[in-house]
Amino acid sequence: MPVFQLSDDIIFPHPHLAEKDGLLAVGGDLSERRVLRAYAMGIFPWYSEGSPILWWSPDPRLVLFPDELKVSRSLRQCIKKRDFTITINTAFEQVIRSCAEIRRKGQSGTWITREMEDAYIRLHHNGYALSVEAWDDSTLAGGLYGILLGKVFFGESMFARKSNASKAAFVTFVEQLREKGFSIIDCQMSTGHLRSLGAREIPRAAYLKILQKALS
Repeated sequence: MPVFQLSDDIIFPHPHLAEKDGLLAVGGDLSERRVLRAYAMGIFPWYSEGSPILWWSPDPRLVLFPDELKVSRSLRQCIKKRDFTITINTAFEQVIRSCAEIRRKGQSGTWITREMEDAYIRLHHNGYALSVEAWDDSTLAGGLYGILLGKVFFGESMFARKSNASKAAFVTFVEQLREKGFSIIDCQMSTGHLRSLGAREIPRAAYLKILQKALS
């Protein structure tokens, strides 16, 4: 399959046309309209500094169904003891900056470029992007951020400076989404961290069907 070059028009090729690794298109911009259109189609931007904007729709897709959330005994105890204070949307810019700066095993840099930061901060100000924070007293110990559309949360990144901080934030948030009837949490790329919390891979075709129903 070819990798599509985007024009100024806010359109994307169908996700089924993506390469084997999930790469679908290149170019365009990170305007609010384009980014939200992409998420609604099961597409997301992911690229490094100095690269053109790359758009992806992997197959299979890592997702978490809220009813399948797994919480270890030790993590549940951590949450019950309130080792961390969990908040929502109190420090979005701190969270996204921390996600960009945190050192990750096997990674030499970050895909959260300054351009990405600016785009998601704008989305946050307009009510589409949110953050979840885990506080240790007044210190931001961990958290995550993503996009909220319909009954879907599209997770973008998470970080932890203290053990279990990001997991406590994630579990608390997923449990809130479950109570509100959310259908799915899109985890995008497969990681052991998210699999340990109950995320699993499903075919892209199945994901797109669930997505469209949840957005409608």
